[in-house]
Amino acid sequence: MGVPAPGRRTLYPPVEPYASGMLATGDGHEIRWERAGTPGATPAVFLHGGPGAGISPRHRRLFDPTRYDVLLFDQRGCGGSRPFASLDRNTTWDLVADIERLRAMAGVERWLVFGGSWGSTLALAYAETYPERVTALVLRGIFLLRRAELLWYYQEGASWLYPDLWEAFLAPIPEAERGDLIGAYHRRLTGDDPAVRIAAAKAWSVWEGSTITLLPDPDLSAHYGEDDFALAFARVENHYFTHGAWLEEGQLLRDVDRIRHIPGVIIQGRYDLATPVRSAWDLHRAWPEADFHLVPDAGHAFDEPGILDLLLDATDRFAGG
Repeated sequence: MGVPAPGRRTLYPPVEPYASGMLATGDGHEIRWERAGTPGATPAVFLHGGPGAGISPRHRRLFDPTRYDVLLFDQRGCGGSRPFASLDRNTTWDLVADIERLRAMAGVERWLVFGGSWGSTLALAYAETYPERVTALVLRGIFLLRRAELLWYYQEGASWLYPDLWEAFLAPIPEAERGDLIGAYHRRLTGDDPAVRIAAAKAWSVWEGSTITLLPDPDLSAHYGEDDFALAFARVENHYFTHGAWLEEGQLLRDVDRIRHIPGVIIQGRYDLATPVRSAWDLHRAWPEADFHLVPDAGHAFDEPGILDLLLDATDRFAGG
């Protein structure tokens, strides 16, 4: 992600998990999880984006391994979780239940919840459901999954800033179906033709991978275009967006009073195309007790220098809490 500005921090050194495994949910899914850091240190859970993106070894490096015991997991249908790219019994509330299963498995009463992008959505849904289980919230790239946010990125809005990349996103969809692009993609991503599925998945996924950083990152775009990643990412993400993530419109803001007593940090890139700053601002206004940081020279990705610096400050702040 380029060279950090003077004084900005970089990720903690690479660390391997000290434990990993699969958790059977009891309804046909197996969740791949890992734990990294120091057993018995400050407990935390990392919630990845997408939905459908999976975890990365780089995500472990957001936490001081001497001060944290962090659990990371691949959400239903992606990464090492099984069944791969499955949409069955795959909803926001299934994932909230999975987080509670993992907490019980880890043997901790309360933990810090860290989530970026879709992970911020899931973190808010979990914390508003189980506030007594959350010691602190670290949120980045705020996504409240309101209808206007989906239309901005997948119908019209972001397309005005990236008309060149938007053409590739439109390519799999005939003109007659472009009035509802999420719906048109849903039909292709859930259809019977494998070639159509993968073509749609790659177009959907690469659009996001090409627009989430302030400056172009060809390696990131290429990763989003890999067949397996794209298939899980696009199918699961589109499935959630087709159903509004099983949230009532505005629900996460409506219920924010349930978490206002919890220490929190909100970190947002000014030029975030995927989850525009309006949502972070709305959350900040509804939850003024949380620290709010607007990074003036960043887009959406967690490892853009200004965002990463603040994320590390936040996790350090809550270590031992």
